Formats: sequence, structure tokens, C-alpha cells
Amino acid sequence: MNRRRTSRSASAEELLSTLQHLTARAREEVGLHQARVELAQALQRKMLPADLPAFPGVRTAARYAPARDGLDIGGDWYDGFLLPDGALGLAIGDVQGHDVEAAAFMGQIRIAMRAVASTVADPGEVLSRTNDLILSMDSSLFATCSFFRFDPVTRELSGARAGHVAGVWATSDGRSGITSDAGGLPLGIQSGQSYPVTRRTLDVDGAFVLLTDGVIEGPSLSIGDGLEEVRRLVSAHAGASAEELADRVLRAAGLTGHEDDAAVLVLRNEIPSREAASPDGG
Repeated sequence: MNRRRTSRSASAEELLSTLQHLTARAREEVGLHQARVELAQALQRKMLPADLPAFPGVRTAARYAPARDGLDIGGDWYDGFLLPDGALGLAIGDVQGHDVEAAAFMGQIRIAMRAVASTVADPGEVLSRTNDLILSMDSSLFATCSFFRFDPVTRELSGARAGHVAGVWATSDGRSGITSDAGGLPLGIQSGQSYPVTRRTLDVDGAFVLLTDGVIEGPSLSIGDGLEEVRRLVSAHAGASAEELADRVLRAAGLTGHEDDAAVLVLRNEIPSREAASPDGG
């Protein structure tokens, strides 16, 4: 009888020791995972611009939401910067993967694109040269991206697309749509790529919205349906501020049931009133 009790006691102690060991390992792995997540989040925060430029009659705003309600990280990014000739450069993109490597690769693409755009005016050439530059880095990752150039004098918005999702536009007079611009392969897949450029003139009050697929695609929604939802939303609020539109579009991402990260970039165009205020109408 005593032998049985001793044997049971030893088994209980052994089981308790095993459980303690497994618990310690689990805590260590959770700690390592959390540290990795926090590092990726810090990388992403530092690599996204703190402020976006604006011109008279033109306002920009952007929003970013991490994947899985903050428990994971991705490679979505946006950027807005002034170019040497006084134009505005806008970019949005999505790097393959959800880890520190994806966040770091996102930073490399953003820096490379800024450098190229400062010397090349054509958006298609910007993407082509950026593509070749990141291929020279010998990374196994790739990224979708859209790059736009807005001239505040002519109000021409020219852009090119590298495998990225379409944009959405709406005007205050009730028109709206989803862009059907031609595009090329994502960045980082094949060298020597060319990217068609689409040009449009923003001569009416309205908004042009760029986004990543985390905003419009998920288990509950296809990309096509998601784009249509955003089109309706932007059309209904075309007169809102850039900040309000960015908030509304990002909140719409909740409809998808997605676990991906999401980014939104809004260009709000306001045409100054004519000198009409003169009594003779001149």
C-alpha cells in the first residue's frame, strides 16, 4: 500500500514538474512572439510619414490599421512627399508577408521610391526603376504598389500601378467610379518591366482614394464588392474633409471580416471659387 502511495506521489511530482517546464516554455515563446510583434510595429510606425503635404485647395490624409487588431503586422504602407519641381508624390502599397522582414522591406521600397521620384517625373518610369532597384537587393519578397504625381498648377494627376488594387473617386456633383487604369507586375518579380501611365485632371471638387486590399477584401467580402462599398461611401461623403473620408473608409474595412492590415490614402480636391465675386461677373 505504501509503495502505491509513493509511486503515485512520484508520478504526481513528475507531472507537476513537466507542467511547470511546459508553462515556462510557453511563457518564453509568448514573450518572444510579443517582442517580435512590438519590433515590427515600431518599425512600421517609424517608416510611415508623420505628416502629409498639402496645397491650397488640396488636402491629403492617410490611415493605417495593423493586422488582427494589433496582434500582427504587415507590409502595407502609404507615403506623400513634395517633389523638386513642386509637384506632390503619393504612393500606397502592400508587401507580401506579415512579419519584421515585410515591415523592413516596406521601408526599403518607400525610401527607394522617394529617391527615384526625385529624379524622374514619369510615374511609370518611377515604378520601373524602383522595381529594378529592389530586385538588386536580392530579396525573396515582392510588393504591389501605386504611385501618383499631382501637379498643383495644372491639377493633373498622373499615376501608374504595379499589381495594386484599383482606386476610387467621387465628385461633389454626384459622379463616382472605380479606376480601371492599366497596370504591370508587382515590384520585385521581374526586371525590365514597364508600367502604363494614366492621366486625369482634377478640375471638379471631389476626392480620389487609394487603398490596400485589407480595406476591401476578406472572408465576408470579395475585392469587387469591397470596392463597390467604398465607392458608395466616398460618393456619399465626397464633400467631407480628407481626414473624415480617411476615417470612414478605414472603418469600412471592418465589413470584410479581414485579418490583414489596411491602409488608406485620400486626396481631397477643392477648386477655389472664381474671382466671381466681382459685380460685373468678370
